[in-house]
Amino acid sequence: MNNNILLVSAVFPPEPIVSASLSKDIACELSKKNKVTVICPNPSRPHGFNFVREQKVNDYKVTRLNSFTYSSSKIFGRLRESYSFGKHCQKYIATNHEKIDIIYANTWPLLAQYFIVSTAEKFNIPVIIHVQDIYPESLSNKLPIFSTFLNFILLPIDKYILNNATKVIAISNNMKNYLVKTRNIEKKKIIVVQNWQDENDFIEYKLLNKLDVISNKPFTFMYLGNIGPVAGVDLLLEAFSKADLKNSRLVIAGSGSMKEILKKNAFKLKLDAIEFWDVLDGKVPEIQNQADVMLLPIKKGAASSSIPSKLPAYMFSQKPIIVCVDEGSDTELAIKLSKCGWVLPAENIEGLAIKMKEVSKIPPIKLLEIGLNGFEYALKNLSKKNNLSILIKQITTNY
Repeated sequence: MNNNILLVSAVFPPEPIVSASLSKDIACELSKKNKVTVICPNPSRPHGFNFVREQKVNDYKVTRLNSFTYSSSKIFGRLRESYSFGKHCQKYIATNHEKIDIIYANTWPLLAQYFIVSTAEKFNIPVIIHVQDIYPESLSNKLPIFSTFLNFILLPIDKYILNNATKVIAISNNMKNYLVKTRNIEKKKIIVVQNWQDENDFIEYKLLNKLDVISNKPFTFMYLGNIGPVAGVDLLLEAFSKADLKNSRLVIAGSGSMKEILKKNAFKLKLDAIEFWDVLDGKVPEIQNQADVMLLPIKKGAASSSIPSKLPAYMFSQKPIIVCVDEGSDTELAIKLSKCGWVLPAENIEGLAIKMKEVSKIPPIKLLEIGLNGFEYALKNLSKKNNLSILIKQITTNY
């Protein structure tokens, strides 16, 4: 064994969240040459999900910390969750610091990150912080009236975290450039590693089911992912209602804090062609295979410096994608470079309704061609094979 590595993760399987899968992939790969311990909270994401019993693993150790969890989207509950997990991590690191050589942390901003970095610094332990979203700016976008106050209070905390981490992993070039400019960090300290999906799950499903043809189904628009307030799924309902398409359906697949509200909205709109599906662990390729077109709406300001984790999964399913996102975002760039779909401005309900009408008339063979473009792009840029090895190298070298 080369190192004793502590992997801190805010989510971990059986949670069917992309960050949980990333942490599991990292733990599995690191454990081939290192002794790995994962610390994480009890499973809580997504909101309302029924968890199956956790599977035992032999290659690494998983320790569940009894910290406070909060799966809803209310800010004070999330802050308490971050504080609680951070304090539990602080105690664990302090107690076990002699047996920890490296810390990798993919955890809640900002409080949990602060306690981990400050404790690692105290015991002179290298710590790698994986930044999935930029705070406090993401919080300020949700509460613009308090943005000045939030940035004044919280921005110094984030600057401390990132400047005192040994390395920072950013998930896009836009994110790296923004952090360098606003946090006064050396460029060489920030390494860009894009989030990935395991391409093999989708490739294997296609190989095993290539002769299966789903017939007699309506033209299917699908959103699959967390159904939370930032996702903008409510916009899909309004757009689909305005489009008034015949022999078409809108499938909302997944769990989250907004799911029950959206069900009630669909009932009020008298939209029988909107279906809500649960997503069991491991069933994403199978469910997305039933779509004709995938939908990715993002609220204004929510994805300017990162690519949503569901985008690689959409691409690996070889489906064309309609994206509603801010101009200049990494998501817009990925769609345009790959030629795998259409980009609309964020929160443009009228434009989305028009685009749904247009896309529903495109011949299936053309939709297949567009979807394959995304698959090829994802293999080169968003695959587990390419990105996991880069991240493992950054965790284990140059100390």
